[in-house]
Amino acid sequence: MRATALAGFGLALNFFVVGSTHQPDLVSSTPLPLPLISETARTDPADFSAAELQQLQRRFGVHGPQTPLAQLFTAGLDHWIPLRSHTITRLEALMPLIKQEAKNRNLNPMLLTAILYDEMQHAKPGEDSALAMQSGFFQTHGVAQLGIEELIHQGLLPKQPSPSQMAWAQQELLNPERNVSILAGKMQRLIKALKGTTKANLNASTSYRDAHLMATLAYLHNGKLDYPTRILKYMQDPALHGLVYSSREPSPSSII
Repeated sequence: MRATALAGFGLALNFFVVGSTHQPDLVSSTPLPLPLISETARTDPADFSAAELQQLQRRFGVHGPQTPLAQLFTAGLDHWIPLRSHTITRLEALMPLIKQEAKNRNLNPMLLTAILYDEMQHAKPGEDSALAMQSGFFQTHGVAQLGIEELIHQGLLPKQPSPSQMAWAQQELLNPERNVSILAGKMQRLIKALKGTTKANLNASTSYRDAHLMATLAYLHNGKLDYPTRILKYMQDPALHGLVYSSREPSPSSII
């Protein structure tokens, strides 16, 4: 991407963070030095060097991109208007919680909204049901597609949970509100793992480094190399911006 494209990214990316990713999240107390090459050498925040990918693989466990067929299927779903409308309606119901979690954890709600939109839009039929979870066929669950291991990382479960604790964890992940809260906790946890602090005063509209960190958070959430680009695109979606930042006026009374 040419350098002029960064300005276009910047307008939308300034919504990323006001302060301050389905794979193993092995947290180390040593922050990851990102990016590992000069900021002037690259202009796409979702571009990762070979050295970065090696470090991320070692610390967190990540993958390559989706297969071309899977990417084509994903893009097709994004153009299915009834599904998109349904996803936006579901997001709207969760928006008060998304905003509150973002405020409590010093995150930007657009980052949470974009991830939730992607996971809900591309969810496999039935994978968020209790039956699917009990079958063990799916490893991630709920509106943000999170795994049991995330509850362990956040200290909500011991490393070797009992059957009753596992049952509790499954219910937590299937609860949309709790799933959103756990996603917010994951973002906060990963920021600390990457930067050594959650007090990250990021400005993605003017800093390639900050924008690249946001792309890294998206990558670590999903573990697929093409995922960050998709999340950055959703963060520019006017409909999603409307959910997060618009306010609704109360309907006028019919009584005069």
